[in-house]
Amino acid sequence: MKPDFDKILRPADTARIESAIRHGATRRELLGMLLAGGMGAAMAGTVLGSATKAYADTPKKGGSIRAAGYSSGTTDTLDPAKQSLSTDYVRCTSFYNGLTSLDDKLSPQMDLAESFDTKDSVTWTVKLRKGVTFHDGSTFGPDDVVYSLNRHKDPAVGSKAKSLADQIGEVKKSGDNEVTIVLTGPNADLPVILGTFHFLIVKAGTTDFTTANGTGAFKCKEFQPGVHSVAVRNENYWKGTGPYLDQVEFFAIADENARVNALLSGDVALIGSVNPRSTQLIKQAGSFDLLTTTAGNYTDLNMRLDTAPGSDPNFVEAIKLLLDREQIKTAIYRGYAEVANDQPVPPTNRFYNADLPQRPYDPDKAKSLLAKSSLAGTRIPVVASTAADQSIDMAVLLQQSAAQIGLDLDIQKVPADGYWSNYWLKAPICFGNINPRPTADILFSLLYTSNAPWNESHWKSERFDKILVEARKERDDAKRKEMYGELQKMAHEESGVAIPVFISNIDAHSSKLKGLKPMATGGMMGFAFSENVWLEG
Repeated sequence: MKPDFDKILRPADTARIESAIRHGATRRELLGMLLAGGMGAAMAGTVLGSATKAYADTPKKGGSIRAAGYSSGTTDTLDPAKQSLSTDYVRCTSFYNGLTSLDDKLSPQMDLAESFDTKDSVTWTVKLRKGVTFHDGSTFGPDDVVYSLNRHKDPAVGSKAKSLADQIGEVKKSGDNEVTIVLTGPNADLPVILGTFHFLIVKAGTTDFTTANGTGAFKCKEFQPGVHSVAVRNENYWKGTGPYLDQVEFFAIADENARVNALLSGDVALIGSVNPRSTQLIKQAGSFDLLTTTAGNYTDLNMRLDTAPGSDPNFVEAIKLLLDREQIKTAIYRGYAEVANDQPVPPTNRFYNADLPQRPYDPDKAKSLLAKSSLAGTRIPVVASTAADQSIDMAVLLQQSAAQIGLDLDIQKVPADGYWSNYWLKAPICFGNINPRPTADILFSLLYTSNAPWNESHWKSERFDKILVEARKERDDAKRKEMYGELQKMAHEESGVAIPVFISNIDAHSSKLKGLKPMATGGMMGFAFSENVWLEG
């Protein structure tokens, strides 16, 4: 039972204890203060424990941290439309807001929008929040929303969300604090879509993204692509609560060992993407905590279907059968993963197809298929990098399985720097790493449609594209589930993407960094940690 401090302590004593905790007093010193005031030892211990916990759980302003992600490059951007890496997501969620944001249940919550209203899921009236300003002091309004959403539709912008934005037929100002969005077809997921990373709102007319001018919790003090960024508190943040930190410096450390060492040495307060093999070391070090997030994150093996050897379907199926998923789960991820089935919709998604037969580990069948492909004995390059989480370890396990059936895989380990621009989507066989997405429609639109910006295996299917559009229009959830189930089956059987497991993301942080919690949108609190964390006194 929590003590009633107002009855136990005088206000002056309460203030004195809180001040002492804030200034780093030791437990012995705090106990001495309580005992000197005439309190019994047992009660003093109880009061001190409760007071310390209450103080730690109360957000506090002040302090600076350095945090390290795991992927970065010269293509790092502050343009929300062009975000590709987790590094980009961390920065842009610090500097910008969206019309909506997604909570820990992936439900849309109102941010810059006050409401979304529709009668047919085609025409949407969006009321905007008043009294919001950009970092340069200008007032947020409808013109900024119209400009931000229309940018995605312009091919010259190169938006990574163009295939999603193409669903927007028209967006226009319809009042002083209102916009109307008309879709090309019904989509009940619009508030969810607009809560994803790429649809953050920029000021109308912005073309220079060497810095950020958003409405977010932090202002951009410094940004050097491939190096680091420095974010400072936005004192005029419209939410009224947060951010709590004065400054966040964010950068990437590609090497996981170096990332862990940076945390243990106190050089950084938070790191992303910890290897499960490092968890014991971190636990034993003391003064550090782990944040485990179970979502739809995965590292996949991509075989391009438009070039050899992936153009041979027998080879593609053989490779998928050579992935020992249970071994990958236990040996590489130490159980921090769940077996996947070569399609991107995780079991947590309401439209997950649980009836799809699990592809087994079957070297004998793979050998038979390989014989039909005439590739036995051929040396085939497979590109892997630390940039794609655990891809090198996966590649080695695959190489060992392949050798047993006479397939010679040449694992080409390339540097993390430049991997995403030089190899991913380009090499005939390489690994990718995909962050969680909130809906099945977004996953398929970004990664599997014929015109998807990240169509990793260059797979094209008119039937797939057609069903996806129909599923988007369907308002009956049972029918929609059936459609998405068929799309998962097609991706499983026809694409050149092999997804062995869904990864439980592990971050690690100083125990003095508070406010972190798992978010289904990804690690590091859905990459939005900066607005939500504070330092213990």
